[in-house]
Amino acid sequence: MRVRRALIAALMLLLGAVEARASSVARFSPEGLVKVSDYIRNEIATGKIPGAILLLQQHGKPVYFQNFGVRDVATELSMSPDTIFRLYSMSKPITTVVAMMLVEEGKLALSDPVSKYIPAFAGMKVGVEKRGDEGKTTMTLEPLKRPVTIEDLMRHTAGLPYGYYGGGIVNKDYADAGLFNNDPDNAEFVARLTALPLAEQPGRQWDYGHSTDVLGRIIEVISGKSLFQVEKERLLGPLGMNETAFYVTDPAKWPLIAEPMPKDRTISPVADIRDPRKLLRWESGGGGMVGTIGDYARFSQMLLNGGLYEGKRYLKPETIALMAKDHIGPETGVVRDKNYYPGPNSGFGLGFAVRTSAPENTNWPLGEYRWDGVGGTFFFIDPADDLFGIFMVQTPSQRGRIQQELKTLIYQAMGR
Repeated sequence: MRVRRALIAALMLLLGAVEARASSVARFSPEGLVKVSDYIRNEIATGKIPGAILLLQQHGKPVYFQNFGVRDVATELSMSPDTIFRLYSMSKPITTVVAMMLVEEGKLALSDPVSKYIPAFAGMKVGVEKRGDEGKTTMTLEPLKRPVTIEDLMRHTAGLPYGYYGGGIVNKDYADAGLFNNDPDNAEFVARLTALPLAEQPGRQWDYGHSTDVLGRIIEVISGKSLFQVEKERLLGPLGMNETAFYVTDPAKWPLIAEPMPKDRTISPVADIRDPRKLLRWESGGGGMVGTIGDYARFSQMLLNGGLYEGKRYLKPETIALMAKDHIGPETGVVRDKNYYPGPNSGFGLGFAVRTSAPENTNWPLGEYRWDGVGGTFFFIDPADDLFGIFMVQTPSQRGRIQQELKTLIYQAMGR
């Protein structure tokens, strides 16, 4: 009898915990989702974007999935779930997940120096700008105070900037270096990087750039295969992400590629939006992938599930938790650069921005992790609400504004 009472008491506690968790999970209001739809339709009606797709998936099922407008104003073909988008920096989480699979297998460690896999990193110097008596800025080279590590690559503290103009002498060196000349492969590209100075001492500053491209090359070194071969074998193929790749090689699929508005094709002061129909040797782990919303939904659900999808485990739950933890918090001493894209309410984990505080006048969930691409796409994982969201669009110029406004409407629709 005592055992029976104990079992009943345990069951009641379990049911109570489940009910409490269910009641704490935010749910969407139909009226709030109408405002989300109206917002996207207005962006199209006012000529800011050709079209878009939004998916919100909660408890493993879509609660909102709509296509809007056209994928290309030139063809007027309607936006559809099989539309292919340039993912740009939404490639970074994919590359980082594959790297973390190697970490779990003991083939890679976060504390490993990058020079263990790419010896040229051992000889890299740090470019330090100094202003002379006449006000002229010069650069001196200083030795590394510690090696660049795998963790530095994943959290963007390696001192490897993208090199846009206007960011000082080191950034100008990167912009002028011809890193992409003559169609380099990943090995050649990284060799060119190592001939340049680092922008900061390792571990000192969050400086967004080519770190994940270097991580992709390390995956190649460890595996002896191309980055895409490894990603296809280990992650993309098993997950069913069959349209995710670095290029669209089948001409029959070219009409599926989403395009921005004709005058909205500049992604940086030194580059326009790339053409994924043009097959190159470079497979950019940091920004080179294309894919569909359905493919990225599988990836996102795997992350939300703690590394499990349709019965197959890709990463351990504790590995996902480690990736979604802030790795540049105050205790690390990492400084945030002037272009700190995650914003004041977020830190950065291993491959993702991580929400550490709620924006003013909101109760947005802590622990949400996310990233976006310069082409306009963004995604977020919200474990507190058992939810993920993916927005697919191609608009370099409007991406930041749209992401903030749309995320606000989505969370308002949840009462947050």
